[in-house]
Amino acid sequence: MSDSPAPLADPHLVFDPVSIEDGARELAILGSTGSIGTQAVDLVLRNPDRFQVTALSANGGRVGLLAEQAHRLKVRTVAVAQEAAVPALREALAAQYEGSEPLPEILAGPDAATEVAASACHTVLNGITGSIGLAPTLAALEAGRTLALANKESLIVGGPLVKALAKPGQIIPVDSEHAALFQALAAGTRADVRKLVVTASGGPFRGRTKAELADVKPEDALAHPTWAMGPVITVNSATLVNKGLEVIEAHLLYDIPFDRIEVVVHPQSYVHSMVEFTDGSTLAQATPPDMSGPIAIGIGWPERIPDAAPAFDWTKASSWEFFPLDTEAFPSVGLARHVGELAGTAPAVFNAANEECVEAFLKGSLPFNGIMETVTEVVAEHGTPRSGTSLTVADVLDAETWARARARELAGLTSRTENNQATAEARA
Repeated sequence: MSDSPAPLADPHLVFDPVSIEDGARELAILGSTGSIGTQAVDLVLRNPDRFQVTALSANGGRVGLLAEQAHRLKVRTVAVAQEAAVPALREALAAQYEGSEPLPEILAGPDAATEVAASACHTVLNGITGSIGLAPTLAALEAGRTLALANKESLIVGGPLVKALAKPGQIIPVDSEHAALFQALAAGTRADVRKLVVTASGGPFRGRTKAELADVKPEDALAHPTWAMGPVITVNSATLVNKGLEVIEAHLLYDIPFDRIEVVVHPQSYVHSMVEFTDGSTLAQATPPDMSGPIAIGIGWPERIPDAAPAFDWTKASSWEFFPLDTEAFPSVGLARHVGELAGTAPAVFNAANEECVEAFLKGSLPFNGIMETVTEVVAEHGTPRSGTSLTVADVLDAETWARARARELAGLTSRTENNQATAEARA
């Protein structure tokens, strides 16, 4: 392992952005009105001596909340992806700010979050959902910001691009599993690591066979036993696609081969992941299910924020269980390993096809088992992925466009003619 490239995320290395003065750490929060963003804002408001938020970005669907956040945090800039949301945002800001208070600068459009990511600050928290977070991720890295990365899709679809830009210690992972690995890895050197163990709750269908999953309904898949998440992420937890994505992410972040990254089902979601060392020791990072802890690690490392998240009450009895993964009922992790090893545009195809199939499932157009069956077919049709040092953002987006169109066609949502036309328009 000593001859392999440095990992993207390394707890032993602290990236120190230049031209940032000591004092409260300046943050830009992308996706501030989403789940990660709102929890980050709460954490900052509880620690005003540690953090100062300079800019916020959001899609634009919750302008009232965005305006409230901007006012409470006294930010310089507010950005929305939907230009049509600007009038409502201006009105919401006017309702929050008194006459003598200066209003923040407003940025709008599909590149607004990318502009915020490159703005002057110490750390950028990328809490955007989906592969649209890739451009802001790249912008933050190129601008020399520390990147607290909750947007796993940008790493999945743009792995080679991210690796080409990121400096040692510049990325701090915010996913609970990868924040857990990050902390456990601090206990040893890279040469000491035998394997990474990523834990999975098992979702709502843990213990069911593939045959028993054939007739499950969207409302069944959305009933997650542990976490409250958006519909796409919740269905990904039901299919275990989220674990497949996390295996790819762990490989990219820590430069550990796929055959040394294991998935174990842990229904209680207390242990967020583990590192097994060569001497036989296994270190597990454990907290009650809550994203405040990983967010605090992401924006505060190498310091820990007191009382950032709840701790266990060790005076109460509890049982922690671990089970092997049923790869027949849940083939998504194996497919993810395959596309991760193919690299290049293959992970982008996997992720995009899955998102379209999840949408088809939620609309009732595709059975639950059909999600992975369709994704598998799309990945097979994609063939040899575009890869290497010549890979560009355009290559990734083009592969995604094709994969979405083909997945929608296979799921019966559109015709081949419609998809060919949509693909041609996207490439124009």
